[in-house]
Amino acid sequence: MRNLVITQNITLDGVIDAAGDWFGPANDDDAWDESDLIQAQTEQREAADAFVVGRTTFEQMRSYWPGQTDDTTGVSDYLNRVQKYVVSSRLEDSGGWEPTTILRGLDDVHALKAQPGADIVVTGSLTLVRELVPSGLVDEYRLFVYPVVVGAGRRLFEPGTELRTLETVETRRFASGLVLLRYRVA
Repeated sequence: MRNLVITQNITLDGVIDAAGDWFGPANDDDAWDESDLIQAQTEQREAADAFVVGRTTFEQMRSYWPGQTDDTTGVSDYLNRVQKYVVSSRLEDSGGWEPTTILRGLDDVHALKAQPGADIVVTGSLTLVRELVPSGLVDEYRLFVYPVVVGAGRRLFEPGTELRTLETVETRRFASGLVLLRYRVA
């Protein structure tokens, strides 16, 4: 069975809602060195062959990433070639951003996990993530923690969320001040 991995940019207080413009350097250095961060993200992309998002995130990404030609991080190339899965009851087609498959719910995500292949990565898609967390389908959390507290915003885990025991797999600090925390569901 494939691993379903939730990967999120997150603040120290658990916010993953991008409102408030908190994504950026963890220090005031204009020459923010992110080469080690890009390397870590590249390693994770290479370990995955499927990318799952909800409809809203997919539509936002579809309107931006296919047209990026000056991306030196490799993200646009990856997103344009990886098999994308969109969990949606309303979306009818990919709008031309291929390869894309539409899944109608968590049963389809479970079936996807049962297929042979590499990691399945879910990012953004707060509504979908909040459905996946209690479903028992998540195998790993990869959290890129920004050393900032925003005090308000939508958090990864809703109040009252119960998680099974998590095992720390990796902690890694980057030159930018960000920290990667990886946890596997025990």
